[in-house]
Amino acid sequence: MQANGSVGRLMQALRCLPGVGPKSAQRMAYYLLLRNRDGARVLAESLLAAVDRVGYCERCRSLSETALCAVCASPSRDQSQLCVVEMPTDVYAIDQAGCYRGVFFVLNGRLSPLDGIGPVELGLDRLEQRLAGGEIKEVVLATNTTVEGEATAHYLGEMAQRHHIRTTRIAYGVPMGGELEFVDGATLSLAFNGRREF
Repeated sequence: MQANGSVGRLMQALRCLPGVGPKSAQRMAYYLLLRNRDGARVLAESLLAAVDRVGYCERCRSLSETALCAVCASPSRDQSQLCVVEMPTDVYAIDQAGCYRGVFFVLNGRLSPLDGIGPVELGLDRLEQRLAGGEIKEVVLATNTTVEGEATAHYLGEMAQRHHIRTTRIAYGVPMGGELEFVDGATLSLAFNGRREF
């Protein structure tokens, strides 16, 4: 039996989430309606509030409720070091690690001509303006190691070098606690190519 009306619309709406297919959407919808209506109300209110209030930081393009996000507004951050990432989730992950005290620029994607995503869609005109401003002394490229991520890093590296800005790429390789026998060849290759003095 196919759910119609409000239940059917709820199931269809839940399918917009990544990794949620018809069965998962059905389980979520029935759980919220049968077991946790209070949780459903909180979820609905939180979602509406976020959609209405959250926009983009004017400087870094990360998600923010204010004109400048907390990272860009912080006087304790090193404004001369700019880390370029693909998504706001990358900012969160790097910030939580506590290993980087500079600022960020969020692409909200990566170059993918086949998908119609070029420099304009990634806000690279705004990045170019920041690089031309003279405050940035180092650009740290932290895009993913996908084909598109590597192409994006190459494009960004050339852009930074045009402004005579030091450009670095984060290292990739064997994860902490990882065992070599379970690491794929491409990761091992990156680890060996990115090795440093001990």
